[in-house]
Amino acid sequence: MTDNDTISTSERKRGSGVKMVYDLLRDEILDLVLPPGSPIDEVQLAERFKMSRTPIREALVRLAGEGLIDTLPNRSTMVSNIDFLNMHTFFDALVLMYRVTTRLAAQYHRIEDLQVIRGHQAEFAAAVAAQDALAMIATNAAFHSAIADAGRNAYFTGLFNRLLDEGRRILRLYYQSYEDRLPQRFVDEHEDIIAVIAARDTEAADRLATIHAEQIVQQIQKLFARGGKLDIAL
Repeated sequence: MTDNDTISTSERKRGSGVKMVYDLLRDEILDLVLPPGSPIDEVQLAERFKMSRTPIREALVRLAGEGLIDTLPNRSTMVSNIDFLNMHTFFDALVLMYRVTTRLAAQYHRIEDLQVIRGHQAEFAAAVAAQDALAMIATNAAFHSAIADAGRNAYFTGLFNRLLDEGRRILRLYYQSYEDRLPQRFVDEHEDIIAVIAARDTEAADRLATIHAEQIVQQIQKLFARGGKLDIAL
């Protein structure tokens, strides 16, 4: 083995290590296993993952680029807080993406798209029945992402997926308010959305997506405003 081969192998190993750390920490942050404000210690992470601090540091740089961790003036690192004060801008974008992706799916979907969407809906319904909040969040995102794919606009799909990812921490808090028992109406609303997409009824698709998204937004806003826990106007 040449020196170049050794360097190439080392780089691949480091790259895979960075991805593993990034993926695991990202999921833990988005699923609130690491709550907002939690300290991030490179030494502890290196011990946890049994690797040097270099790939740890690279993974943290990626997470910082996504706004999931912050480096403070004293050089300590923490999980970023959720920006509740500007949450209205997130909600505006989210509702718009629900509407436009569902409308486009009704217009441009193919038969095979419906099979994928129905498959994710079955997984979502099973997660709701099992009261598995993390699975609910993942399968709900997969359901709406599949609808976006069916609309055949990669720009909208990319933006919507980003919003769904950013909303995972909010949805985790939301499901906790239900004690992880999501009302059956959300499963039923998904079925109604599938029906209007299959019927290529773009107006009904827009209307149902709006109702579905705004209902979720309103309930999240109530969660943050009630009980004196987070008395913030959204």
